[in-house]
Amino acid sequence: YILAIISGIICGVSDIPLLKTIGLTVADVFIRIFKCISLPIIFLSIIVTLSNYCSEGVLKIVWRKTMIYTLGTTIIAAALSFILYNLINPSMIGKSTQATDFHLSSNQTSYLHYISGLFPDSIISPFLNNSVISVLFLGIVIGVAIRFIPDEKPKATITQFFHGAHGLFMVVTKWIIKIIPLGLFGFITTTAAELENGGDLKGIWQYLLVIVLANLVQGFIILPLWLKFKGIQPYSSLKKMLPALSLAFVSKSSVGTLPVTISTAEKNLNINPEISRFVLPLCTSINMNGCAAFIFTTVVYLMQNNHIHLSLAAMGLWIIIATVAAIGNAGIPMGCFFLSASLLASMNVPITLLGIILPFYSLIDMLETALNVWSDSCVVKVVNDEVSELAANVTVPLNSSEI
Repeated sequence: YILAIISGIICGVSDIPLLKTIGLTVADVFIRIFKCISLPIIFLSIIVTLSNYCSEGVLKIVWRKTMIYTLGTTIIAAALSFILYNLINPSMIGKSTQATDFHLSSNQTSYLHYISGLFPDSIISPFLNNSVISVLFLGIVIGVAIRFIPDEKPKATITQFFHGAHGLFMVVTKWIIKIIPLGLFGFITTTAAELENGGDLKGIWQYLLVIVLANLVQGFIILPLWLKFKGIQPYSSLKKMLPALSLAFVSKSSVGTLPVTISTAEKNLNINPEISRFVLPLCTSINMNGCAAFIFTTVVYLMQNNHIHLSLAAMGLWIIIATVAAIGNAGIPMGCFFLSASLLASMNVPITLLGIILPFYSLIDMLETALNVWSDSCVVKVVNDEVSELAANVTVPLNSSEI
């Protein structure tokens, strides 16, 4: 990474046209790669997430509660980043060359036309037209529809097909991540060339401040208030989960921390093992509070840096998109960064500025992973207490299939 950054800066400020051309070409190639893989991987991730549905006994109730709370906390995290972004209002880096409006028109005809455009006229048109929202909509519909297939055999077959396709794209994604320093070189070259012609890096620090504050407020205020509302002592629970949170922070891996998270939750929070060993692995895949905040802030900031003016209504739409994309983030290496780049590239928004953000991403990822594990812990604690109370009221054991 360091070599890529240094090389990119040298090429970007160099007076040798060939060096700049090489950097710009590399950046263009990576933008094309992101555009190629972005929509399929988001589409498949959403289908895989939504099709994994449990329909037996208390586990059905646990699954529903987990999905509701996961969706709720994640959309709040994205909304919080929306509020902080507009309060801090990060300054732009480059000089304006042209401005493009991106807003939801108040005109009724235009609005209805926009809504009708969300529904694809064929299953492949959203991918051909790079329509992010239509792809998200299509993925949600197919993922939910799979759950309602009555015959178990074709249901299992179609589920395995999408799981296999998802796994295939995961392999390709890992290959891309391995050569990401080459892409960083291209992005840094382009950004350095732009900054040489005039630019201000103050906006990057304000952008980073939005992300850090969004994670801290979500972790230390929003989630504790939710626990308090549910009759749970928040900061006592936080203290009890510190072993798992500390490991998550330094390892930057929710999956790698999972055994410690399960053990700590069962031992210190008195979580029923049947619930912890079902909810926590599920949350590790789909409960991405930090990722939603990162995707929203990054996408909006880069769009505005490229002089695409977003109305508040358009930003509100991006809260939903960031939430769905974060939930569909399961198993993607450098998922938040990769999805942000992919979403932007699919809309033909230049992503060279990500070259400046990438060196800071490791620190951001540490904070986001700790927040995600803390959110997982809150969800499993609330679900455990509610399901235990339900089981006690109906006097049936937790593993009963009669509830």
